[in-house]
Amino acid sequence: MTLCKVSNNDGPELVYDSESSLNIIQKDGLNFKDNDRTGILKPFEDWRLTPLERAKDLAERLSIEDIAGLMLFTSHLAIPAVGDRKSKYNGKVYEESGSAPDALSDLQKKYFLESRIKHTLVTSVESPEIAAKWNNRVQALSEGMPWSLPVVNATDPRHGYNSDTEFNEGSGGVASQWPESIGLGATFDPEILHQFGEIASIEDRAMGISMYLGPQVDMATEPRWMRLEGTFGESAKLSSALASALVCGLQITRKKNDWGNESISTTTKHWPGGGVIEGGRDAHFGYGKYGVYPGGHQQYQLKPFESVIDAKKRDVERTAGIMPYYSISTDFAPGQSENVGNAYSHYLITDLLRHQYNYDGVVRTDWCITSEEPTDIENVLSGDQCWGVEDGFTVGERHLKLLLAGVDQFGGNKDPKPILWAYKEMGKLMGKPWAERRFRLSAQRILKNMFQLGLFENPYTEPEIAANVVGRHDFVAAGLDAQKKSIVMLKNHSVLPLTLKTKVYIPKRQYPATHGWYLDPIAGYVKEPFNLTIAKQHFELVTDPNDADVALVKIKSPERDLKKYNGYDPERANAGETGYVPITLQYRPYKAKYARKVSIAGDARPGKVRNRTYKDKTVTTLNESDLDLVIKTKQQMGKKPVIVSVTAQNPFVLSEIEPYADAIVLDFGVSDRALFDVLDGTFEPSGLLPVQMPADMKTVETQKEDTPFDLVPFTDNDGNTYDFGYGLNYSGIIHDWRTKKFTKDVF
Repeated sequence: MTLCKVSNNDGPELVYDSESSLNIIQKDGLNFKDNDRTGILKPFEDWRLTPLERAKDLAERLSIEDIAGLMLFTSHLAIPAVGDRKSKYNGKVYEESGSAPDALSDLQKKYFLESRIKHTLVTSVESPEIAAKWNNRVQALSEGMPWSLPVVNATDPRHGYNSDTEFNEGSGGVASQWPESIGLGATFDPEILHQFGEIASIEDRAMGISMYLGPQVDMATEPRWMRLEGTFGESAKLSSALASALVCGLQITRKKNDWGNESISTTTKHWPGGGVIEGGRDAHFGYGKYGVYPGGHQQYQLKPFESVIDAKKRDVERTAGIMPYYSISTDFAPGQSENVGNAYSHYLITDLLRHQYNYDGVVRTDWCITSEEPTDIENVLSGDQCWGVEDGFTVGERHLKLLLAGVDQFGGNKDPKPILWAYKEMGKLMGKPWAERRFRLSAQRILKNMFQLGLFENPYTEPEIAANVVGRHDFVAAGLDAQKKSIVMLKNHSVLPLTLKTKVYIPKRQYPATHGWYLDPIAGYVKEPFNLTIAKQHFELVTDPNDADVALVKIKSPERDLKKYNGYDPERANAGETGYVPITLQYRPYKAKYARKVSIAGDARPGKVRNRTYKDKTVTTLNESDLDLVIKTKQQMGKKPVIVSVTAQNPFVLSEIEPYADAIVLDFGVSDRALFDVLDGTFEPSGLLPVQMPADMKTVETQKEDTPFDLVPFTDNDGNTYDFGYGLNYSGIIHDWRTKKFTKDVF
């Protein structure tokens, strides 16, 4: 592969592979790529026209087979293809193939050459340089195909500190690391979100990534939802401001204040709000497919989406894509909406999103929703999340229903045959001209995003630049600063800040045995919860609590095992029960005596569970040992102070911990360095609670899944209430511009 570069006065630089047979057209003293190899400049090849004008022209020229390829999106790809994402290279596993780490696997070549796929989902990469080289191989391969369409490489959130969740696969490594979304919410500062977007887009484009499958703007009105950490909190006002800032930061190239070579397109999710699953379960699983609205707050869940699809904003300030969630939004609009998975709903996609909100960007489904229903209700890998259309539909018919609902692209679908079948059936139902117009409209939307990113002129990246830009010192420093600003101090009895001479005892933490995302067993172990080398730079460590001035206990909020504690227990189902159990936010065993006797939603099909109540069922949390560790440490320390540092994924019941803690510091996933800078006073805590902390599980059970601020918040022994917007600095309760601007939403 040899890249050629052709410059233009006051225009884009054209970059192409000399081996792709692509030529350059010269007209009016300017240079243009000859994508269709005719030697005649077509409107779609003319970079002087708007992205929409170019997209309209090319959409009319492509074949239906080409358009089907545009509608596809690969499954998760690792570079190189190893581990859980392993694939073969020339018939051999990577380790035995002798292939370079940036080589294309056999499966990847099939995606591009046979299925004509032009959108990928990239997860882990060996290094930024390898990612850039892989991108260049992909683009050169695609450039040699008819039309020379570029490939859009997408990513799930890549810059969060926690890389051990399915939704953050690809995080970690050398890229700048920022707080999880809920931690960004705790900063209450849209400028930080905009800065994050600017830096993330520069780093990602350097690696050849040009689409961000985010932000996730679901409202955190259900405190038990396992994806709450991916939200900005339960305030629509705050979430809207942060979402708008992040979309702008990601999509705007600074030097142009518009789309450009530092822009990545966003896919805001999960329309119309996925955080309202009954009982706090999740719609990845068959046992958590139903969203409910007991408070009647459907409109509230839409507020953050409204902020990024506002037709009054400039195109670059509106999200380029929308992703519906897997869930069935039960009776979202009674008499109008069908109780099917959100992407399948004509009301939600066409009537509401397209017509009422005038949104004409790309709507892409969440991953894998068109194959057969899982055979194993608790295993996300045993089938696809085709909720609401499980029975009576073939794979092709599901594609047809999605297209008729208004969807443009199928996340994780690699086979064009069901799409082509749906096109033929659509022609029979609506007439061939209607079907063709419908397909070309989706192609236009998809192509517009590709044009505005500048990929048709230059889809290539420079590995040397990737190596230097990704993880640049100032980018890393900005992410670390945001981590510090996300930390919330809840309690402080004149213990913090610590000093360099403070003698600190840090007990080891028991990491409980659990199961991973794919229900693979993970063994338990015991180890130090911090990097002690970093800790020694901030205070003096001792190994005996008798020698300590203070103890620092690191724990996590109550954790769940996806196989047993996530709202469904297959062992109980096999024993003749329904299998439905509570999700607890407390450490000690919990009996759900305040739960609903009859669930709002359930599966009415014969042989399925219609009443999903878990009333009077008991469940234990995965890490009760964390509470035991706090109590034991307090006993060891006697009258000497104990600091409890909690990493939280969800709100939780603090009444079990607070009496044993002289100081409580809360984070949502930060580095040890960020935490220690707050503990020793190098950085004064400034984070605020983006959600309420519940007083007990009774208030959790009696709150409504779609309603914000309806918990009874916990009040500690000092009289401080851990409500939305609460946080301490070293002077006391924080009252500043943020607490004045982002108050609780008024209904």
